[in-house]
Amino acid sequence: MSGAQDQMEIKFRLIDGSDIGPKNFPVATSVATLKEDIIAQWPKEKENGPKTVKDIKLISAGRILDNNRTVEECRSPLYDIPGVVTTMHVVVQPPATEVKKSPSDSKQNKCVCIIL
Repeated sequence: MSGAQDQMEIKFRLIDGSDIGPKNFPVATSVATLKEDIIAQWPKEKENGPKTVKDIKLISAGRILDNNRTVEECRSPLYDIPGVVTTMHVVVQPPATEVKKSPSDSKQNKCVCIIL
């Protein structure tokens, strides 16, 4: 492979339509590393930014990318066109909030009907 094919130019499209990048990444870069880069470059003025890699889903060519895969493994044939910037969509999952149940909630009377 030549040096140009060992790199992939990627921009990350945020939910509001703004972009982070484009930036060149080696094709051996893992998806988790891409997510770390997104966290580092997240615009300070945007609220509810991701805190960890698990808060982000990256979508490329309609597929959610796994953290342990490399950019090379996630490529589609369209990425081999020279000079094309690949756009990956970023979805930030809000942190899961645990709903605490009061002890009285579990002791509520519940009606169950069974028809035989």
